[in-house]
Amino acid sequence: MTDQNRGNKINQPVSEDTDLREEPNVKERNLTANPGDKIADEPQSVEEKAKQVAVDDVPDITGDKITVPTYFVVDEPNGEKKALHHVKDAEEISDVIRQARLDENGNRIW
Repeated sequence: MTDQNRGNKINQPVSEDTDLREEPNVKERNLTANPGDKIADEPQSVEEKAKQVAVDDVPDITGDKITVPTYFVVDEPNGEKKALHHVKDAEEISDVIRQARLDENGNRIW
């Protein structure tokens, strides 16, 4: 290659050689899109689930920074609290939102 051709060389991105990497990639580690989406292997209380965050302080489509809990804690009509996973229980979360109603003081009624 002449000096003139070396200056015209184009470097294109290519896949890295997986045998040279020291750490496994995301697919090899079997990670979800967000680490907070993962459901714990051992049982947890509603209080423990309520503290978990799936996405923290990231911009949404409007640019506003948002925090998304891993579980949404809802009050059942019988007074019990239930933790719904934001991905696995998305349909049930939608149902709860549709059922919730507010009175004139902003209090939720069923």
